[in-house]
Amino acid sequence: MSLDRRVSIRAFSQIDLFDIVIAENGPLLYVPANHQEKLLALKPPQEFVDKLRERGVNPSIGKVIVATWDKHEATVSEVINELGLDLEIILNKGALMILPTGINKASGLAAALEDMQLLPENVVGVGDAENDLDFLNVCGISVAVNNALPVVKEAATFVTKNSRGAGVTELIDKLIASDLSEYQL
Repeated sequence: MSLDRRVSIRAFSQIDLFDIVIAENGPLLYVPANHQEKLLALKPPQEFVDKLRERGVNPSIGKVIVATWDKHEATVSEVINELGLDLEIILNKGALMILPTGINKASGLAAALEDMQLLPENVVGVGDAENDLDFLNVCGISVAVNNALPVVKEAATFVTKNSRGAGVTELIDKLIASDLSEYQL
């Protein structure tokens, strides 16, 4: 078992219920059935991470994503500009995720849907923060949980009555009960 498999099981023990998991805010697809990973982009250069650390930013590093907190946004932007990197900062309720430009949950969803031969209009997406907007905009039905940021609620097809996981459970129950046909175009 790879380290990544152990991490995914720790994060969600029933990960095998899914065909494809879009991870690291979009650039990593994971197929639980065969434990395969597909990277959609390359990790930023080590020089970028080193310069962040030199300036007091201690980022979390994934296979592609570099993440930190919004208090470091100016420093991260300065380092990106100094090194002339094609990276973008994606916000997530106080966190910063740094990814190659154009790589986000929407691009990850597009790659996953292509692999599964599905259309985005057949997807129900759920989110709560800025980093969810791109992918929610391409889903056939977009849902915001009740604790979502106002901008996410405004973009959503509907908002759940419950927050966080309870909101997701509410969505699943509604999907099972009605197939969300009242929201279909």
